[in-house]
Amino acid sequence: MTDDPIDTFRLSVMQDFLPVGLAMVQRVRHGGASKVVEAFTNSNDPLEDLRIEGEPAAKSLREKLDNVSPGLGNPVMPVKVAVTEEGLNDEASQNQDCLNETLERIETRLDLLQTYFSDNDENFDYQG
Repeated sequence: MTDDPIDTFRLSVMQDFLPVGLAMVQRVRHGGASKVVEAFTNSNDPLEDLRIEGEPAAKSLREKLDNVSPGLGNPVMPVKVAVTEEGLNDEASQNQDCLNETLERIETRLDLLQTYFSDNDENFDYQG
């Protein structure tokens, strides 16, 4: 994740607590407090079940927050990218070799076509 404790906490809230909270609110709306208690009595892992149940609503809320301010709902995760110069040079060299071979093949074929047309022009009798 990230080294910043505030960002870590915010990410945890957005990914774990928000879906559970929204699922609990939805259950209270549709069946009252007994529906929430039912989630804890009928399941081996009630928090995970509530998280899965509330994920669609949480995703929608996170997208709305991102519309207000990008990164607010779905935090931007830092990414470390490493590029090696050797790999780029090898690939560029291979591309250059392939290009040179293709251009040589095209040049050879153009020379053959030029020879063919110049031979046919000498044998062709123009009558005007």
